Amino acid sequence: MSDHTPLNMDEIQRYARHIILSEIGGAGQQKLKNARVLVIGAGGLGSPALLYLAAAGVGTLGVVDDDDVSLSNLQRQILHATGDIGRPKTQSAAHTLHGMNPMIDIIEHRERLSEDNAKTILSDYDLVVDGSDNFATRYLVADTAEEAGIPLVAGALGRFDGSLTVLTPYGTDTDGNPCPRYRDLFPEAPPEGTVPTCAEAGILGAVAGVIGTLQAVEALKLITGVGEPLIGRILLYDALSVRFQTMRYKRRP
Repeated sequence: MSDHTPLNMDEIQRYARHIILSEIGGAGQQKLKNARVLVIGAGGLGSPALLYLAAAGVGTLGVVDDDDVSLSNLQRQILHATGDIGRPKTQSAAHTLHGMNPMIDIIEHRERLSEDNAKTILSDYDLVVDGSDNFATRYLVADTAEEAGIPLVAGALGRFDGSLTVLTPYGTDTDGNPCPRYRDLFPEAPPEGTVPTCAEAGILGAVAGVIGTLQAVEALKLITGVGEPLIGRILLYDALSVRFQTMRYKRRP
């Protein structure tokens, strides 16, 4: 259950820089405290996303990951430290996040998301941040979130680039048109082996920090109702040319 108790004095002091923002205020911070956010993956994207969501005071954070921390993770997965090598990522994440903010709850889902458990896991949350690294999981998360009517902040990484978008395909835009699905953006996964994995192609670690942090920003906007989320838009980031581009996409007939 989410904690709907009013902010205490320690929380008011901790989140003071949020509360003095007129767009957020005490009411917005209370929404963050009441929120339950699920993050898929405690890796390159999940690390910065979880850190900022925890720091922001999101009351309950779920972490899905079945992997253990390895030495090669540490170049970009900033939730984990050298002493965590060999430790389950969810356990390492919970330790780091509680060290940052002991006022929040962390729920470990030490398992791989699958068709058997996705619906059960997602149904317990208000919002999903997808930091997975494979197309099968991305489609599964998108389809499950759509069916459950849960907003999804989806991110992806390349060698020196990344992208993110917000999906609410169960809703409509300001003109009354259905919001687009993940499959409107990516109709089908590329053939297996055509897109190299991170281990095969490499990645500039800090790029994961940029995209994961932007995912946290979009999640915080959705929870508090501030600003215009990336619904029907995809943000593309090219680190080598320092270029951000936003492209619109629509629901396919």
